[in-house]
Amino acid sequence: MFGLSEVAIILVVVILVLAAKKLPDLARSAGKSARILKAEAAATKDEPAGADGQTAPRVIPGETVGPKSAAATDSTQPSAAPHPTQPDSGQPRPQD
Repeated sequence: MFGLSEVAIILVVVILVLAAKKLPDLARSAGKSARILKAEAAATKDEPAGADGQTAPRVIPGETVGPKSAAATDSTQPSAAPHPTQPDSGQPRPQD
């Protein structure tokens, strides 16, 4: 009947016929992925190692480095509740 090579050729032809519209996008995506992989591999190879063999973490401007302290988040966010020593007048508080 059919050998393995004939079945493989038939499957390739069927896939090409049924997925003809998607193939350019798939090839473009595969090319972008390959370029990104090459660039990251080259960057990893070019980075100098530290004294202990580890590289320093990259710092990206605009991102925080450590966990935020609770005091910093409380001082930046206005409180919705009235101060405990002041009675609630029932009127909405002005927004800052």
